[in-house]
Amino acid sequence: MIEVDHLSKDYGQVMAVNDITFHVGRGEIVGFLGRNGAGKSTTIRILTTYLPATSGIARVAGFDVMTQSMEVRRHIGYLPENVPLYNEMRVAEYLDYRAKLKGVERRERLQRIEEAMERCRIREVRQRLIGTLSRGYRQRVGLADSLSHRPPVLIMDEPTSGLDPLQIRETLQTIKDLAAEHTILFSTHILAEVEAICRRMIVIHKGRLLADQTMAELTQDDARHLVVEIQGPKEGVVSAIKSVPGVSRVSSRTDEGGWLELDVRVADRADPREAIFKEVVKHQWSLRRLEVRRRKLDDYFYDLIRRADEAAVSAA
Repeated sequence: MIEVDHLSKDYGQVMAVNDITFHVGRGEIVGFLGRNGAGKSTTIRILTTYLPATSGIARVAGFDVMTQSMEVRRHIGYLPENVPLYNEMRVAEYLDYRAKLKGVERRERLQRIEEAMERCRIREVRQRLIGTLSRGYRQRVGLADSLSHRPPVLIMDEPTSGLDPLQIRETLQTIKDLAAEHTILFSTHILAEVEAICRRMIVIHKGRLLADQTMAELTQDDARHLVVEIQGPKEGVVSAIKSVPGVSRVSSRTDEGGWLELDVRVADRADPREAIFKEVVKHQWSLRRLEVRRRKLDDYFYDLIRRADEAAVSAA
């Protein structure tokens, strides 16, 4: 539904987007990650036809953003970071006005608006002036607007920016629920949001694409690392754990309480946890922890950024 091929955008000497390629399939929720200034908003503005690319090709719902911009606009719902709303209009009045602009026929307009308000949980403020609404409600009005013409693709730029924790949770749940009928690309620099609702993430850094992986692919290496905490003689413990079938490498450190913290590297498809436990029992050591290492998305993200920055310094 979204195809980006060798897309670039420069502002004179500044390369905001540098030869990126990615695709988003039907029904996917994809998190578009990057630090502030990484090029996320520039890419989104190109996809939504607000900004022309310097080079490359981008298609949304099969339409070229450069040569078929009106068709692209008919097939997307766009929620910018700062939603432009008319403060002097009431919510229902505004949504009706916007639906007219989008060409929604009169006989369908009321039903579409009611559906959008229901999904975004704003029916209780339908007669309120937009200027009196909190930022959370304003964000929901913007989301309802993006849904009113039932677009197959939703593109969102920092949809939870400025919201409180409860509003963030509600907004993310709404986005997750929308995936049944829409393809969704949303940009953020808040990694917990991607972990909560996405099966795939795209990482951009200094205009370049660093990663395009599913969450399962991202964490598959975790299964090859075990974290083990044992109280016993260091040399004996390390030697015994190394001898367990399926263990390929063991590194250790001793904490302040005298417990050995072992990082156990496991051969592909091996699961030596039961054998390690039996080894501990046999030697009558104390065992406090034996589990697969689980890293947060923050760890993967900052590792990617760190390696990219180190590579750039080395190449300079």
